[in-house]
Amino acid sequence: MPFSRASGILLHPTSLPSQFGIGDFGPEAYRFVDFLVESKQQLWQILPLGPTGDSNSPYACYSAIAGNPLLISPDWLYKKGLLVEDDLANLPNLSTERVDFPQVIQTKIPMLQTACQNFKTSATSVQQQEFKEFCKNQADWLDDYALFMALKDTHEGASWNTWEMAIAQRKPEAIAQWQQRLADEVFYHKYLQFEFFWQWSQLKRYANQRGIEILGDIAIYVAHHSADVWANPENFCLDEHTGEPALMAGTPPDYFSTTGQLWGNPVYNWTRLKQENFKWWVQRFQSMLNYVDLIRIDHFRGFQAYWAVKQGETTAMNGEWMEAPGEAFFEVLKRELGQLPIIAEDLGEITPEVYALRDKFDFPGMKILQFGFGEGSQAEKRFLPFNYQSNCVVYTGTHDNDTTVGWFDQLSPLEREQVLSYLGCNSPSGIHWDVIRLALSSVANQAIIPLQDVLGLGSEARMNFPGKTVGSWGWRYQSAALTPEVSDRLKGMTETYGRVAHYHP
Repeated sequence: MPFSRASGILLHPTSLPSQFGIGDFGPEAYRFVDFLVESKQQLWQILPLGPTGDSNSPYACYSAIAGNPLLISPDWLYKKGLLVEDDLANLPNLSTERVDFPQVIQTKIPMLQTACQNFKTSATSVQQQEFKEFCKNQADWLDDYALFMALKDTHEGASWNTWEMAIAQRKPEAIAQWQQRLADEVFYHKYLQFEFFWQWSQLKRYANQRGIEILGDIAIYVAHHSADVWANPENFCLDEHTGEPALMAGTPPDYFSTTGQLWGNPVYNWTRLKQENFKWWVQRFQSMLNYVDLIRIDHFRGFQAYWAVKQGETTAMNGEWMEAPGEAFFEVLKRELGQLPIIAEDLGEITPEVYALRDKFDFPGMKILQFGFGEGSQAEKRFLPFNYQSNCVVYTGTHDNDTTVGWFDQLSPLEREQVLSYLGCNSPSGIHWDVIRLALSSVANQAIIPLQDVLGLGSEARMNFPGKTVGSWGWRYQSAALTPEVSDRLKGMTETYGRVAHYHP
């Protein structure tokens, strides 16, 4: 569906300031919302909020629906009486610039365990009833997820397909035995989800009441070692003997990688999903729309055709395109959920069939300004504003790109001249504001700017390095960075180019 003219900021909650080594849903999240309001923004785009695995990637989570417990704010737990001052004292020397995930886990998990125990022994009758209602309303996914996480911890993180056969294959008697054996651990994981979504709902309500909508991100694939695959193996292409992915997801060689990207996720058994009227996917979207206002579908082209790589390959080069029933799925989704507030990530190797699927449902596509510049075939002119139609979303860059300053610094002298000429600039000083201006002034209905670009940061602030297994997802900003001067400049541009609420050309 086309959206009204607006702009916003891309910032994952882990990048927020806090004293606990990682951003969370505490006071700084509310301050960031206030910054958005003061700057006349209307959108806050986030990455997937799920519980991350060893890679720390929000695109490789233990669940497609559950929330990441590391985002739970100890400040909120203290306010609710579930932690005391001593629980928050004597914190280690946690970095304020990057997330040290192992150190954060060592610091926050004991707090969460204490809060859970205190909740179990001293929660009010109202809190107990809220918890019971949450568990009942979310049982379709929560029961499997909580048991999966308890089992994962018991098996020291080993992949579910290496567990004892009875529980790996979810035999009813094994499920019953493990539920009884791990009752306390299952309660703990259910409580964490209850607390996560309570805190998130408070933050989202605060944002919505101030005119800020949340743009969430749904990763098309789920991790193999996840509650989703363990609980619903029939929905995925798995080796029937080993449980490993028979076909792995990825992308062919492209702008980001000469060997493609081999993600390793199992691809979907679309035949089975279609027979079930896409029930699993409908539930996933419905659950997400309970917690966000708009959804960006990562790797949208996978709903038309997906890159499948056979088990045993070590790169994505030797894959093949296989067709997916995207049109049938979105028809079902629209029938079940009504008008779909979806943005399609249509980057990479895109065919006319993918564009046709996107346009049939009026989904806005994405335009990345950085991709519009470069020498020869590296430049794709469809990403420059003179080629835009209004039903699209323009970005200076995404979480997968370098920051604008970092990107510009790494261009060749000729490419820099081309960029400055296009922007009408005589100097690279303040290049990030010039590119932001280009995005905001375009006809694209929505413009999203990573906070790193608003702050004018270099490559040290890059969020993700596609294809690399280390060095990503750790960036955080400093609380003092959100100055009135930055807010006023962004506000001025937003007003100049008609992206404030209730603007009518």
